Formats: sequence, structure tokens, C-alpha cells
Amino acid sequence: MTAGIVAAYLIGSIPFALLLARRWGTADLRSIGSGNLGAANVMRASGVKAGILVAVLDIAKGAASVALAQRLSPDAAAAAAAGLAAIVGHIYPIWLRFRGGKGVATACGVFSVLTPAAVPPALLIFVGTVWLTKYISFGSLVATVALPPIAYATGSPAPVVAVAFAAAAIIVFRHRSNLARLRTGTERRIGARA
Repeated sequence: MTAGIVAAYLIGSIPFALLLARRWGTADLRSIGSGNLGAANVMRASGVKAGILVAVLDIAKGAASVALAQRLSPDAAAAAAAGLAAIVGHIYPIWLRFRGGKGVATACGVFSVLTPAAVPPALLIFVGTVWLTKYISFGSLVATVALPPIAYATGSPAPVVAVAFAAAAIIVFRHRSNLARLRTGTERRIGARA
């Protein structure tokens, strides 16, 4: 179990946003736009193609972390703990002095494996909220908060539901600057450049 959690944290820590933004000619994503190492900031700084690729890779690393843990142990709690470790790794990566992204795409990958029935409704909530408000951050927050009760309602194992609540708490905490900007009306809408 410990090996799976450590491996998941290290996989989650891979900073695809920073690496791909550099490949697209952005010097240091941490000093551009929101400073966040996530797909939305890459999209603003380096373009839509780069942003989508980062989102796909971040989702993939979350899914891979859980899949690896499931191969190492059949215990649902072990896989759930590894999923949380991957999200924490993305948010607090050891390679970047524990300053990473906000965990939404990685969480999407994690819960796509842990509770596949809960993810499509959460994605619909995300897409609908972003379409109505044009705020990716707000859509991310609403979907993140919605996922744990959806996971519970769809019959996910207790460890998975517990990890969904824990992940939601961490992700909301990491979005506190976005929440402040949403309150003051200074949050960037989708399509705005960095």
C-alpha cells in the first residue's frame, strides 16, 4: 500500500503544465497570468492546443496513479489513498518546492477510475457552469463540490467517498484566490489571454 501511495504522489507531481508551456515558448508559467500550473493558465499563456494537451496529461496521470495502485493491491482503500496522493502531488509537487496546480484535472482522472459513474454527471455540471458563466474556475469548484455526494449516490465504496470529500476540500482551499477574484469581479473569463 505504501509503495502505491508514494508512486502515485510522484506521478501526480509531474509538472506537465510547466514543461509543455516551456515547449510552447512560455518562459515560466508561474510568473504569467494566474501563476497556476494548470491547463487553464497554459491555455491563456500558450494557446488552446497546449492547454488541452496539459489537461489530457493531468487526467492521465491521475488515472494511471489509481490503476497502478489497483494492480499493487485489491483493497479499495489503497486505491483511494493513492488517488488522493496523486492529487496532493499535483498540488504540492516535490520537484517545484510544493507549488503546483489546483488539482482539478488530476482529480478527474483519479475519480474516472475510482468512481466512473460519478464523473460524467460532474463533468456535465462543469461544462454547464462554464458555458453559463464563462469562468473555468467557478465550473471547477461547482463540479468539485458536487462530486462527493454524486459518488455517494452512485454507490461508491466508503473509502472512495471519503477521499472525494478530502480532495474537494483541498481543491476548494487551493481556489481561494479565485474565489476572492470572483467576489470582486476580477476573475478572468474563458478566452482571456494571460
